[in-house]
Amino acid sequence: MRRTIRGILAALALSAGIMLTATACTITTVDPGYVPPPPLPALEQLKQAPLEDAATFSGGEGVLNFVTEDRNMVCALTSARGEDLNLPYEHNGFADSANNKLDTVPVAHCELAAYPKAEPADVKDDCAGTGLGYLGGTALLTPDKASYGGCRSGLTQMESEFGPKGSKDGAISKMPVLSDGQNVERNGLRCSAYNGGVSCGNLSAGVAFFISKDRYELISGGGIKATAPPSEASKTP
Repeated sequence: MRRTIRGILAALALSAGIMLTATACTITTVDPGYVPPPPLPALEQLKQAPLEDAATFSGGEGVLNFVTEDRNMVCALTSARGEDLNLPYEHNGFADSANNKLDTVPVAHCELAAYPKAEPADVKDDCAGTGLGYLGGTALLTPDKASYGGCRSGLTQMESEFGPKGSKDGAISKMPVLSDGQNVERNGLRCSAYNGGVSCGNLSAGVAFFISKDRYELISGGGIKATAPPSEASKTP
């Protein structure tokens, strides 16, 4: 079959077009001058981060719990009666009949495997002469207050599982992971994993805490009330 010059040129052009289409690719170059935006303030993160399905993080009736991807923090959105918290990872007296007369209050509680010391200004409890120490490594949010540390002796459950000599295979290791940027909510309190730590807060009251292995912040109304900067932070004593 004879082919005209025009036909041959058209065929070559079509073939070249197919080859260009098949081999086209996108080349990404790194901008050396790019500076990533700073992390959001804790309350803004809690406000803007999308909410995850609460059922994924169910830790039993009335409790949501999670660990962070680096396994340095475990948290629960749960309830308190007086000083007793309904925690799936610590023994507690929440269900004791003596507490039935007390109001049930929504709270958020977290424990860390490695953590900063509590600042002297935040140590307002002499532990009632019990000989217990006021240690960091825990954070608590109620609807109107955020606090860091508390009276205790020995290790928290998080330290015993994921501290320097932890077993790494206890109940906490089986809890669902809250990935960076995710946000969960229960009874008006929210927790989000971001910026290397966890923030929990009550948006309507403007109170929150942020915790990480290097520092913590307590936010109340007008802003940050306490902070342990990285230079003064330490791991578990």
